Amino acid sequence: DSLSSDSEVLEIPFISRYRAGVYECTAANEIAVDTQTVELTVNYPPSVSDGRDVGVTLGQRGVLQCEADAVPEADFEWYRDDRRIFSDFDGIEIEDAGAFSKLTFFNVSEADYGNYTCVAINKLGSANTSIILYGKFQWLLVSVKSVWSLFTILRLGEVVRIFFP
Repeated sequence: DSLSSDSEVLEIPFISRYRAGVYECTAANEIAVDTQTVELTVNYPPSVSDGRDVGVTLGQRGVLQCEADAVPEADFEWYRDDRRIFSDFDGIEIEDAGAFSKLTFFNVSEADYGNYTCVAINKLGSANTSIILYGKFQWLLVSVKSVWSLFTILRLGEVVRIFFP
């Protein structure tokens, strides 16, 4: 989709982020041709991709990810139950890199499970998404040998009670 003009003014109706880019102006007469370029930047508030819920086993590493499209680039904030979370808070690290932010748990505990909110902010506005960190269980096959053979499947961390007649 190109734009053109026969005058020294190029009018762009209904400007949007998709019109950002490099524009070229060429002037020509019988003596010479001259070309100049200009880069058009369109600022817009953040839009955030839908968060993906993450299942993590107790004691394992868990990573929540957030992505935002914005100009100027967005700053990120993470929340749990309306409380802002900061890096190095209870074994948590927040790492921002351009359009992405990661909230990393190095040793997931039961208390870490819950609903987290990623907020992307720039001078034009903000957007957020919710991500649930939930428990993912490892299953173990336990074999008890006695007069009978008994096989049962348990979740890691469950209590095993064995009764002998």
